[in-house]
Amino acid sequence: MTVLFRDFSGPRISPRGSVVCIGAFDGLHLGHRHLLDEARRHADSEVLDLVVVSFEPLPREFFGKANPPPRLIRARQKFRALRGCGADAVGLLRFNQALADTPAETFITELLVQRLNARRVLVGPDFFFGKGRRGDLAMLKQFGMAHGFEAHAVQPQVQQGERISSSLIRADLQAGRIQDAALKLGRPYAIEGRVVRGQQLGRTLGYPTANIRLQGRKPALMGIYATWIHGVGSEPIAGVSSLGTRPTVNGREPLLEAHLFDFDGDLYGKHLRVEFVSKLRDEEKFEGLDALVRQMDLDAAQAREILARRTLGECA
Repeated sequence: MTVLFRDFSGPRISPRGSVVCIGAFDGLHLGHRHLLDEARRHADSEVLDLVVVSFEPLPREFFGKANPPPRLIRARQKFRALRGCGADAVGLLRFNQALADTPAETFITELLVQRLNARRVLVGPDFFFGKGRRGDLAMLKQFGMAHGFEAHAVQPQVQQGERISSSLIRADLQAGRIQDAALKLGRPYAIEGRVVRGQQLGRTLGYPTANIRLQGRKPALMGIYATWIHGVGSEPIAGVSSLGTRPTVNGREPLLEAHLFDFDGDLYGKHLRVEFVSKLRDEEKFEGLDALVRQMDLDAAQAREILARRTLGECA
């Protein structure tokens, strides 16, 4: 069982000692997986707990509230993925002003030493922490000598001469380079969530959709896509999905709407994962509903063609 903790201070989580890796882990791309694999290897060989420390909201979201970066993965999805990577405990620390004002020295002594009983700390090469970003690898090594832990930087993963990063993946998704994003992630990009009731306009137009709200998070991609939808049955279902504000019907909040081909059933309340395969076009505003339906017919036909000649998990 993986322990989830949200607070900076509290009772000791790892009495036998831990290997701790720290980062935003947005998207859990191949670089993150490499860091986690290294941490898991040390934890297994030294018979220690693997503890992953991240933040919710992400620091860049907290400091950039007016224009936060798009999120690649939701908090719940991130926790489940980290649990799947073998983490014994996951910290999704509440990043607020109090945590932002915490001195780096306090971060080490209260969290790493007292709460997590760290024996080894692994971070990325550009990791900074604490008030004013004063904490770095050198400080971790210095305090480690006094408190009985070692600190190391794990080198980034490089693909086609570029360092894999969440920022590059966001750029790929925004530019419609779904294949490039999938290669950096090590899996197809997907958004998951629970189906909610919408205006049911799609049903009246002949295209009923499963609607997933983004809960205020800025999406990493927008437009119309060929998709695989997971979570309905034992096999995924092909479909066409729209992610945007629905300008033709004067929508405002970004919404993910997935139309499942050759399916007629009640999906309200189901937890679905929408896997993006290929971008068809950008979202646009049409003169009326008739023009919208004609374009939806074209989108559906194109999506069917794309998905018919691709295996599951393969992107365009």
